[in-house]
Amino acid sequence: MLLIENRAEADAVPSERLALGFEARCKSRLRTRLESGEEVGLFLARGSVLRGGDRLAGKDGRIVLVVAVAEALMEASADDPQQLARAAYHLGNRHVAVEIGQGWLRFAADHVLGDMVAGLGLPVAELVAPFEPESGAYGHHGGHGASTQPSPRIHDHYANAAP
Repeated sequence: MLLIENRAEADAVPSERLALGFEARCKSRLRTRLESGEEVGLFLARGSVLRGGDRLAGKDGRIVLVVAVAEALMEASADDPQQLARAAYHLGNRHVAVEIGQGWLRFAADHVLGDMVAGLGLPVAELVAPFEPESGAYGHHGGHGASTQPSPRIHDHYANAAP
């Protein structure tokens, strides 16, 4: 089994490819397989999120290219930035990972979320594409699995509430 504990330089030339969906790319400890079928064990720093194009250094010196695989997503689009901001706010309020592009938002396919965004007046389409959501204000993705310690600034909604 190939062991990986560190990232490689961005310009390192890869000899292997590791194709993963977003949720798997959020795990710092993972047993999986390279595209060649060889088993690999990831032991990265806690809170690490891998992005498509990242390079990893195998213990044996090989360089592994991370590939973001296509996933089932939903895309909401609008010409009005305020409409997109409202949809992003409501998705973020539900701790949903969101990818933001020019005139669109993407999130993991979920009919309930799709209906919510459509209810805000945005057309929602289903698609299959690599998912690269925002990393968040504290460097990890917007969902709950990126860190073992949730930030009280993010998650304690009642910290300043009167007794």
